[in-house]
Amino acid sequence: MRLNIVLVEPEIPANTGNIARTCAVTGAQLHLVEPLGFSIKDKHLKRAGLDYWPHLNVIVHHNLDEFFEATKGGNYYYCSTKANRAYHEVKFEDGCYLLFGKETKGLPEQLIFSNPERSIRIPMKTGLRSLNLSNSVCIVVYEALRQRGFPDMI
Repeated sequence: MRLNIVLVEPEIPANTGNIARTCAVTGAQLHLVEPLGFSIKDKHLKRAGLDYWPHLNVIVHHNLDEFFEATKGGNYYYCSTKANRAYHEVKFEDGCYLLFGKETKGLPEQLIFSNPERSIRIPMKTGLRSLNLSNSVCIVVYEALRQRGFPDMI
């Protein structure tokens, strides 16, 4: 199963480095949507992903419109604390795109409210803001892989 992890305007290099490492060990494709809060040459980003960077093919998109144009017809899932549907209630398709927003604001609300059937959340206790971005990505990625029996993984 091929997954696409999409980080929309990520701000913290260590989170993106950890997510890159997750992409490397799961075979997921990493998409970064600018503006980024750091340079992809950032030492903190590289340190978090360290020796996994050679195993990645990172695609950088200049903005969200460019991303959607480049991936037209894709199956998108919008991961947000504002979504009503839990991530485990979805049957993820091969090649789907899992979109995550920036650490301080999340995804643009228009995406979530315009696509309620494709917007998903991780259940949490009431009154708490959110999980760390890299942890959230791991949770959803591994659920998608679990549904497919962890293809090509040992």
